[in-house]
Amino acid sequence: MTTTTTEGVLSDTESRVLDLITEQSIVDLASALIAAAGENPGGTENDTVSVLRAACAAHGLSTRVTEVAPGRPNLVATLTGGTAPGLMFLGHSDVVPAGEGWSRDPFVPMRHGDRLIGRGSTDMKGGLAAIVLALAAIKRADVTLAGPAALFCTVDEEDLGLGIRSLTAAASAAGGIGHYRACVVAEPTDLHTVIACRGDAYIELTVQGKSAHSGRPADGRNAISAASKIIALILADHARLQANQDDLLGAGSWNVGRIEGGDGTSMVAADCRVWLDRRLMPGEDPQQIVAALAAQVTAAGIDRAGITVTFEVTMEMPGFRTSAQSPIVIQTVAAAADAGGGESPIGGWSAACDGGFIDREFGIPTIVFGPGDLNHQAHQIDESVSVTELVCAARAYALLCLRLVGEVTP
Repeated sequence: MTTTTTEGVLSDTESRVLDLITEQSIVDLASALIAAAGENPGGTENDTVSVLRAACAAHGLSTRVTEVAPGRPNLVATLTGGTAPGLMFLGHSDVVPAGEGWSRDPFVPMRHGDRLIGRGSTDMKGGLAAIVLALAAIKRADVTLAGPAALFCTVDEEDLGLGIRSLTAAASAAGGIGHYRACVVAEPTDLHTVIACRGDAYIELTVQGKSAHSGRPADGRNAISAASKIIALILADHARLQANQDDLLGAGSWNVGRIEGGDGTSMVAADCRVWLDRRLMPGEDPQQIVAALAAQVTAAGIDRAGITVTFEVTMEMPGFRTSAQSPIVIQTVAAAADAGGGESPIGGWSAACDGGFIDREFGIPTIVFGPGDLNHQAHQIDESVSVTELVCAARAYALLCLRLVGEVTP
């Protein structure tokens, strides 16, 4: 039996499942997650994970918590199924600091028309709520999937990626993360289907020189001057990268985010530290990038005559690319339409996310697909998300489980 809708054709099972996804249940859970805060830096994700775990357990999902650091637990919530390959959803429990300038308390969620307002509503408490209610609807409809559908929720995505690195390291040591056909990262994409994503690396440059009186600068070795020459090399490399644009992702890029050094105006600076952001194209290795830059520094003679230069990669998030012909891509585009979300354009993403680790470490085809506006709402003052998009996302996630994983047949 099938039901014809304005979006497409749904099976009887799909219709039963989607009818169990309610707007209020999604708003209630998203609001509870927003109220749990979890600002990062700060290491305060525990309250969010507690709310999320309780909701998952109440809806019949099995849960497992692994502490990455004190008060910072990763969560895996699973809708169990048969032995066939399943579907993995990936999200994170932390949010960026609320900051100043809000028109109301950022952690007291409020609905205004179709908008749910609060820090994390778009990035990504709304997406987490949509996943949970999608899996809950399948459970309530007494549908047994042919394989598992699981939510992996990590800590520290907004800072150093401790959660995803702990998750992948533990899974690799255990022989794999599980049997999954694909991974859906529920970051905000306006329900567009993102098949390619740049990665990111934080690189810390330290330059050590020798202090001297500024009246006799030749007696010292100026670390700031040396750092400025290295920055010139970085800016030249940035320009080189921009000359080779990818249709979906643009190009890799450098940004000098912070610099400090020296002890006084009348002293030759004995030290300088520079914090760099390097956006990565899929397949790029930040260690190789650092090695190439260090070779340029040596070739230019910057690290000679009393100047010591060191680079350290302090954070790495790999990029990824999934074929537009992959089943997860084709099914997501169709599910978005059938869920009421309209057309879901296929594209790339200039931001970075944890999905690159899943693609790189386990070879699982990965996409980014979720409710919310990355560019105009995520990390913004008075952040909000469309409730309509939350519902459409939950419906699409449920359809993906039913269609990509399949139902156990009697």
